[in-house]
Formats: sequence, C-alpha cells, structure tokens
Amino acid sequence: MKHGKHDFKGKRIKPSRMTGGLSAVQLVDGFFNAYNGARIAEVCRLLAEKALKKNVTLGVSLSGALTPAGLGASAIVPLIEAGFIDYIVSTGANLYHDIHYGLGLALHKSSPFVDDTELRKKQLIRIYDIIFDFNVLLKSDKYVFDVVGKSEFQKRLSTSELHHLIGKYMDETEKKHGTQGSTVLGAAYRAGVPVYCPSPGDSTIGMNIAAQAVAGKGLLTIDVVQDVNETAAIVLDATRNGESGVLIFGGGSPKNFMLQTEPQLSEILNIPVRGHDYFMQITDARPDTGGLSGATPSEAVSWGKINPAMLPNTVVAYVDTTVAMPIITAYVLTKVKPRKQKRLYDRRHEMVEQLKKEYRKNNK
Repeated sequence: MKHGKHDFKGKRIKPSRMTGGLSAVQLVDGFFNAYNGARIAEVCRLLAEKALKKNVTLGVSLSGALTPAGLGASAIVPLIEAGFIDYIVSTGANLYHDIHYGLGLALHKSSPFVDDTELRKKQLIRIYDIIFDFNVLLKSDKYVFDVVGKSEFQKRLSTSELHHLIGKYMDETEKKHGTQGSTVLGAAYRAGVPVYCPSPGDSTIGMNIAAQAVAGKGLLTIDVVQDVNETAAIVLDATRNGESGVLIFGGGSPKNFMLQTEPQLSEILNIPVRGHDYFMQITDARPDTGGLSGATPSEAVSWGKINPAMLPNTVVAYVDTTVAMPIITAYVLTKVKPRKQKRLYDRRHEMVEQLKKEYRKNNK
C-alpha cells in the first residue's frame, strides 16, 4: 500500500461469509484483513510474489521450541524440499529435538497445567504442553554422542559442516527407522542447505561434543569464526548476484546472527553492501524493551542490515510461530512453484574466496 499524499486507502474490506472447506490461500486472501491477520497475509504475499523469486537467496532463522511441536517435519522440511529455504540459522535446541523424530521417538500432546513434581517422579519431561519420556533424551544423547565421536568429526568444523555431517547420519537413520523426511537436518543434508548455530555450546548437541572431550575421545572443535565468514559470504553473493531475504521465526541469537552479516561486510570488512532486500519476522517480542528479538526493520536500517529503499518489503507479524508457520507454509506451497535448490553448502568455499577477494580489493 502506498502512503503518498492522497493514497492511504488500500483495498476495500468487503466481508463475505465463511464456508467449510476453505484452503489456506482462500483463508489468508479472503479473511485476513486487519491487525496481525493482515500482517500474516502480507508475509504470505511478499514471499509468494517477491521473496521466493529465483534470484532471491532466502535465509530462515528458527528460535523457540519449534521442532518439538512437530513444525520441523511438517513445515520446515517441505519448504526445504521445495527449494524455498537456502540457508538456516537455528538455536541448537531446535536441531537437537529435531533428532527425536528421526529416531522414531514419541513426543505427546498434553497440558501446561500439570503437576511438574509428579512429572519428575514419573521421569517425564515437559516443554509447555508437550510431554515425553526422559528416555527420549537418553536415546537421543547416545545417538549424538556416538555420531560426533566418529573419525570424520575429529577436526575443526564450522557449524554448517557439523550439521551437514550429522545430517548425513540422520538421513541414514531415517531410512533405517522408516522416518524419511522427518528431520530438518536430514532434509538440509539432502538439499545442500547449510545450517548454522550461533551458540553451539548452548544445546545438548554441544553438551555431547563437550562430553567427548571429557571422555578423552574427541578432537572436535567448533569454528565460529568460519560461521561468521560463511554467512557473510552467502549474503555478499546474494546481493551481488540477485537479492537477499530473511524470514525470521522468533528472535534471539539466530535473528542477530543472520542480520549481523551486513555490519560484518560494510563496517568491519569495508565491503559496500546495501542490506537485505526482504525482511519478514514472526515474533511475540515488543520493540520498546530494547531487545533484538523485538527490533523493527526500520531500526535495522540504521545498522545497515536492511536496504532502506526496500522498507515497503518488510513485515513484522506479532503472532505465535506455531500459528503463523503452518499458514505461511501451506500458502506458499500452494501459490509458488518449487525452485531449483541453490545448494549453498556446496558453494561455501567459493563464496568465502569471493569475500576475501573483495576484502583485499577494498582494503589495499
């Protein structure tokens, strides 16, 4: 909607009666007219009409307990397989809980109003209204501990390499357990989608890597410097050869890590870039507390993270991700043809070399 001198009015709201059998597209386009419903509709249409064009590199960040709720298998995996996600920045917890589904372990719906003392006695774990046996953690921990102890892990790895290797074993595990297509890590491995975790020690995957070191069995160390340079190189490549977009679910460290690429390029490396061209965020965080999770796209412009000319292509919807993600996924899978997968994981070294080349050029 243009906000020029005489152009504040958008499409007229003409309510129609809802009927049974509505598709996600009909629901969003016909009935999401105002407030955060309208913001979700804007995210859907921005993705369908612009941000999922072939020349756009789209990064997705994940925070909050999304994979335990089943959103990895139900939403993120289909988006990866359709070529709609080019790289991921996630909390380690989402990647760890993702593994439960590949192992065929059971998580259950429950209630947030249960007696946690009783759960502890029964060795049940609760994530708000999701409950699972403590044994789910033990089996997942043993799996991660054994996998990261394998010889190919015993070196310095970026988190993209770490998760790619785990994804390789997860792919084999899915086939073994008949759980194909159930994990983000397995799907990302198959599609060549790099997966980054800005705080790798802040999760059970990191804890098991640390346990390998305590046991004197592991030489694996995580190279976060490589992560910073790889993600900056991805965004540089995107802006030099097309456009760059971000779809942010939640906030926190993954959001910051995804958006710090422009300051890394322009402020630290002295490489001119214009900022992301498309910015879409689903969050429940307020902007007035000063936290990054609630920071608006216009604030990001002041840091050089967002292209100021593209502010009309930014949307923030203040909605629970568990509500928004299924709607957005169903909408774009219906409206947009699958894209050819960019397989950015396979091009990491090439892109980092281009980053170094531009750095040398601008810092003689």
